[in-house]
Amino acid sequence: MKTTEKIIVIDLEATCWNGQIPKGQVNEIIEIGICELDAKTGMISKNKGLLIKPERSVVSSFCTELTTITQELLDKEGVRFEEAIEMLKQDYQPDQYTWASYGQYDLNMLKKQCQLLNVHYPLGSHHINVKELFSEVRGMHKKVGMNGALALLNLPLEGTHHRGVDDARNIAKILYWCLEQQ
Repeated sequence: MKTTEKIIVIDLEATCWNGQIPKGQVNEIIEIGICELDAKTGMISKNKGLLIKPERSVVSSFCTELTTITQELLDKEGVRFEEAIEMLKQDYQPDQYTWASYGQYDLNMLKKQCQLLNVHYPLGSHHINVKELFSEVRGMHKKVGMNGALALLNLPLEGTHHRGVDDARNIAKILYWCLEQQ
């Protein structure tokens, strides 16, 4: 696999419920966690979480338990999805680099929400699915979640699991391990 020196790592958090989606609501992105990984040194920089105020749903208590993100936090500090994408483009120029996420969910969710809101998709076409890569490099038939991968590598979970800002950094550590093995 060919990679650039800098890889953008993204982890999304979205509105979620314990069970069915309530009538009139949809899953929508409430946090874009992002960082830059130097593929040669493993240095992680520009780690940030962009909080996004949902427009077609409300943060459930289940979602808050999972992510620690509350509706009140998003009402106070969140920006519109379009603004978050502009910030992402300005601060990271993500269309210029390979980008990575843990699994396919983030890629699919971002494309879906961009299409739904008629926002230009901001990321480059070269995507690394770290979940697949980790399984491939480890020679595992069964894929594991991010926490499981960290445990297998004896790496501590830094920050809060299911917070995009922290998960992006943890995913970057797993990705760097994979790159070192190749």
